Amino acid sequence: MTDEKRDDLPLEDMHGEDGVEMIDEPKENPHVAGMAPEDAELKWYKEVYQGDSMKQLTWRAVIMGAFLGGFMSLSNLYIGLKTGWGLGVAITACILSFTIWKTLRTLLPFMFKTDMTILENNCMQSTASSAGYSTGGTMVSAISAYLIITGSHMSWTVLSVWTIFLAMLGVFIAIPMKRQMINIEQLKFPSGIAAAETLKSLHAKGQDASDKAKAMGLAGLFGAVITILRDKGVSFQIKDIFSAKLSLPGMLPFNGQIKGYPLEKWTFSFEMSALMIAAGAIIGWKMAWSLLLGATVNYGILAPWVSGMGAIDMSKLSYRAIMQWSTWAGASIMVTSGLFTFGLQWKTVMRAFGGVGNILHARPDTAADPLAHIEVPTSWFLTGTAFSGLGCIMVLHYAFQTSWWMGLVAVIMTFFLAIVAARATGESDITPIGAMGKITQLTFGALAPTNMTTNLMTASVTAGAAGSTADLLTDLKSGYLLGANPRQQFLAQFFGIFAGTLVVVPAFYILVPDAAILGSDQWPAPSAQVWAAVAKLLSNGIHSLHPAARMGMLVGGIVGIIIPLLELAFPKKRKYIPSAMGIGLAMVIPFWNALSMFLGGLIALILEKKAKATAEKYIIPVSSGIIAGESLMGVAIALSDARGMFTAFLLPVKAFLRIP
Repeated sequence: MTDEKRDDLPLEDMHGEDGVEMIDEPKENPHVAGMAPEDAELKWYKEVYQGDSMKQLTWRAVIMGAFLGGFMSLSNLYIGLKTGWGLGVAITACILSFTIWKTLRTLLPFMFKTDMTILENNCMQSTASSAGYSTGGTMVSAISAYLIITGSHMSWTVLSVWTIFLAMLGVFIAIPMKRQMINIEQLKFPSGIAAAETLKSLHAKGQDASDKAKAMGLAGLFGAVITILRDKGVSFQIKDIFSAKLSLPGMLPFNGQIKGYPLEKWTFSFEMSALMIAAGAIIGWKMAWSLLLGATVNYGILAPWVSGMGAIDMSKLSYRAIMQWSTWAGASIMVTSGLFTFGLQWKTVMRAFGGVGNILHARPDTAADPLAHIEVPTSWFLTGTAFSGLGCIMVLHYAFQTSWWMGLVAVIMTFFLAIVAARATGESDITPIGAMGKITQLTFGALAPTNMTTNLMTASVTAGAAGSTADLLTDLKSGYLLGANPRQQFLAQFFGIFAGTLVVVPAFYILVPDAAILGSDQWPAPSAQVWAAVAKLLSNGIHSLHPAARMGMLVGGIVGIIIPLLELAFPKKRKYIPSAMGIGLAMVIPFWNALSMFLGGLIALILEKKAKATAEKYIIPVSSGIIAGESLMGVAIALSDARGMFTAFLLPVKAFLRIP
């Protein structure tokens, strides 16, 4: 679920080889109530930042990240084609990198003389995350949908260039969002917190750190065991006398019916997974109960109601059938609330764009902005967005016959929808890439109603770039907590784009040789099927949407504005007002996800009330351990089940030779 970026450089002279002594508990909110944004940033810079005194952006960190990210991009490609979901890479990369490097130091001490610093490993996971997650997001959705609709692959050169430009665009448009969402608003980005906590535990010293590391390790073991029992099961045999298999069901359905259909058809089940519960413990109580409220209203009231209008195919009642309606309302809530909230912060947003007048100066104006020399400069945003955006427009025009002005509209829309996706990730750890893509598909359903290729590929811009933006910001969150240099972490993320493309593009051609395999038992490609279905539906214009879906968009858009207005009108009652992003997100994820996150938030709340000291010490490490353990074991199981994935990794040249 995913994603941001961190920083990388040296620190041995002040803190020893690993620089660990300086790293205290990450300060989730380093500024006090009422502190101005400038003072809050300065406080972080003085008390947390250590990016000028510790190694970060090094060749060994980038190479290790590229290697691990490239390898794990195969697992995400496999999982995406199977389920439509993607797994975060950062935490897995942190653990694998630390283990591999320690092993190399033991076996070959004359070649590997020093350990990686904590900020080098943080930099490494940025590269790995970029390579393993952000470059392949559209492969399993828009690109596969393109194959379904056209019946043939695009050329490998087009796909390679397209993948690079999309990832670059997402990375560059994240630049002005970083200071607002991470430095000022302190959005959670739970996976970023988990990655930072994982690295702290791996590098920890002292009794308190040892206690947290032990708790995290046990939690990771728990998450791994749950995954094994659920996805594989464990067989036992005592000689020839007794044999049995211990396993857990994937879901525990609730008893009861709505409109004559079992509750499980309406997604009312409990998922046998601890990962979302752990994420719920990190995101906070308000988001947790907002998700449950939104999911209950959506699947228990609204979906049964609109099903009577024919908006849901009851012959195929399932989560994805309901989503054909609810996605439009949920996406509308998220878009209007996200953009409206972003607009309310216009002063700090302008600070993020600050320094445009100093772009031509030889040195940044550090007197006006003490963080100018470490934050990614505005000039990079302007130049990078212009270059990557133009690249996307050119590929759209020359490869997919999309007019220049439509390409420009797609890039501009992507900037604003990426804001929404990033905010959703920051608040809930779920990136609604599909929902944001549907907004673009809807727009081009009106602008180019008969052109399904334009509909898909313009939406691909939004999905690909939004995923990269959220991924970079998640990574930057971990760097922020560890005191890393944002500029160097940005570069690490940028380098990962090319490593991921080098692996994931040829692997896609090997695993999906033709259109016939998509939709089969081998590759169900559910996400691609939805994208293709929406493109076909909108080929006759937006009026082909069911009236209930159009009404849901209208009402959802209004709700997305009303909720932030209520928070402004009643600031002392904010904790009783649901999160607009939570309500909207609950309409594009199944009820079982919302329930698990609610339970995690409830457990954390009870612990904070009953045992505050214990909660402060263990909630983040234990939650991070569960996320790491379940994610790592999930990737391992996916790899063990894959067919042809090692071929895709070891023989990329063969892939290029087979590409039409």
